[in-house]
Amino acid sequence: MTIALARRYRPRRFADLVVQDHVAAALRGAVAKGRVGHGYLLTGPRGVGKTTAARILAMALNCEARAADGEPCGECSSCLKIWNGSADLDVVEIDAASNRGVDDARDLRERAMYAASQAGHHKVYIVDEAHMLTREAWNVLLKILEEPPPGVVFVFATTEPQKIANTAAPVMSRLQRFDFRRIGPVAIHNRLRQVLTAEKLDAEDDALRLIARHADGGMRDALSVLDQCLSFGEGILTAARVRQALGLMDNEEYGALLAAIADRQPAQVFAVMGRVADAGADLAEFAGGLGELLRALVMHHYGAEPEGLPESTRALIAEMAPRLGPEDAVRMLKLLGDAEAAIGRSANPRIVLETLLLRWAMMDRAVDLRAILAGGAPLPVAPGKPIPQVAAVSRESQPPAKSAPGGRPAPTVAPPAHPSVAPGLTAHGSRLTEAVLASAWSEVIATASRQSPLLGQALTHATSHVVDAGTVALVFGPDSALFHDGVARQLAVMETILAAALGRPIKVKLQSASAAPAAAERKPKRLSVEEARSERLTRLRSKDPALDAAANALDLELVDDD
Repeated sequence: MTIALARRYRPRRFADLVVQDHVAAALRGAVAKGRVGHGYLLTGPRGVGKTTAARILAMALNCEARAADGEPCGECSSCLKIWNGSADLDVVEIDAASNRGVDDARDLRERAMYAASQAGHHKVYIVDEAHMLTREAWNVLLKILEEPPPGVVFVFATTEPQKIANTAAPVMSRLQRFDFRRIGPVAIHNRLRQVLTAEKLDAEDDALRLIARHADGGMRDALSVLDQCLSFGEGILTAARVRQALGLMDNEEYGALLAAIADRQPAQVFAVMGRVADAGADLAEFAGGLGELLRALVMHHYGAEPEGLPESTRALIAEMAPRLGPEDAVRMLKLLGDAEAAIGRSANPRIVLETLLLRWAMMDRAVDLRAILAGGAPLPVAPGKPIPQVAAVSRESQPPAKSAPGGRPAPTVAPPAHPSVAPGLTAHGSRLTEAVLASAWSEVIATASRQSPLLGQALTHATSHVVDAGTVALVFGPDSALFHDGVARQLAVMETILAAALGRPIKVKLQSASAAPAAAERKPKRLSVEEARSERLTRLRSKDPALDAAANALDLELVDDD
């Protein structure tokens, strides 16, 4: 009978554990010095060697020809029985997923009270998927873990130690914990090459790199996938055969998709997704491949070297690097991370993935803001559209910062995301006219409203006109004294907004229009009761801009009930 590669090449000695040197050294030293604990907790991702390490520990404790350094021989009858998982009176493996209740824990506790079958042997209980034990089961085991019988060792293996901490926190202090590391692609690749050499088989390096990356840090998964790919065809194992066996897409499709996004051609997204769907690819796996590719692209931009990449993928990254900057790739990775869960659980993942890719293709390009402010880089535009002329305002040309009352610095106003400059006006000499000011005035009010709603409202009660090339006057009527004062308090902000809109430093002068006729020349007039009430309401609205705005917006009628 043929034995699967994952079982045939399972480690038999501590030294054979890949990447888990810290665990192997500690357990081997404990056996060699006779300082073995009564309880261990082995944690880590699946397929990294937790149960294997527990078996090797059991082999070392009961080995008939154990080495002086604590390594088991792996060849004696006791070692072979434990390594094969055969029935053994002294080594018992329990699957906590199906034996998780109180009765199972009581049975385990009672069996642990009996001595080992042979003198000098240890009784070892290996409990896999230990996080599945109930709170009550842990409570049953708590006392025996605190005061175990001599020669009894408990080894709990789990992928989710936080569940044990939440369910049975007191247990954690009674166990020695070892965290197993995820195995990197290079280490997996090297181990797969050793296995193929032992099997007298051959494979392309790119094929083994694909398997190593697909295994996601698990050696057992990598050996299982290798077994699957070897049975998929004859001859040398190629990267194409691995992709076919695992349902992975070729780099050509990834390249076509990234090219469509770089060229901002959303229509091409549907063509690529059609080919992916026709190939029967797993869309969640396809999205994961996109994420790995974008991550490698960002690393390439910053001089880091992604490990374990096939040569075809490296060539694709080198091709796409000039067309997709690191800032854009990071934004795409963020959007992918937000959509990843929805792709996995959606009843129609193609819609979710296509929507994400369309957002990528229609995404504005990141630009260097310092270059734009210096006049050295235009804003990004869609292919085929003219590049707008944007005024560049240098730092030297900005008006000096003013201080607000009380000595505090005046608030700064951030320029709009897509600055709009009045037509025909730049920072280098076009004349400021009433027509230019009028064309920019609506944008000035909109920007002021975003900065301060009251400032925007105050500007609607002002009339603007050009005094000279660098000065704009704002004139308020006799009934707009409050609005005049509101703008005066934010004069520095107003000048900054006008400078951004007009593309040059601007000084603002505030003026009040004189009432006509003058107060001294007006003849006294007797008011009726209704006229007096109307005048009081008018003064009230002029004193309270918020009340005046609400009355106009909601068409309210104010009533004087005096």
